[in-house]
Amino acid sequence: MRIQGLRGSSGTWGNNGAEMYRLVDRREEAGVMDGNRLAEELRLAIGRLVRTVRTADTMPPGEAAVLGYLDRSGPLTTADIAQQRGVSHQSAAKAVKELLAQGLVHAEAHPSDGRKLLLHLTPAGSGRLAEERRRRADWLGAAINDVLSRDERETLEAALPLLSRLTAHLNGK
Repeated sequence: MRIQGLRGSSGTWGNNGAEMYRLVDRREEAGVMDGNRLAEELRLAIGRLVRTVRTADTMPPGEAAVLGYLDRSGPLTTADIAQQRGVSHQSAAKAVKELLAQGLVHAEAHPSDGRKLLLHLTPAGSGRLAEERRRRADWLGAAINDVLSRDERETLEAALPLLSRLTAHLNGK
């Protein structure tokens, strides 16, 4: 750590007369953000990227999310989907109803609780999900190739395992 003195600057500063001082971490000097700042920047950047890529979708986000959960997790109840998505049961049920009507999902009685329905992805649902994912990947892949240099693409590729580890840790796995 070192002390940096400036006049008329803002931020987290100590005031010593007319001079303003702040502690500067050597990592900040070297261009490495502290964990909280990095976390916020990462959250913002990934959020913007995900929202932008989703604009390529041709189906409502709630329906695409349900298909994705069923594809990754296997059969689920509407309550399971609502809980995983962090939405109300009614919101999940609305998406499920649309997917059932389109033949992208089918329901059967839950094997241990006949009051519940277990939702399954149909072959048509798998196909539609693959089409949506392909559209997103094509669009994002074209942007990666257009905007990023070879070195930047390698850096992005190297970051993928780190992002996966963070996700696993946050999910408690």
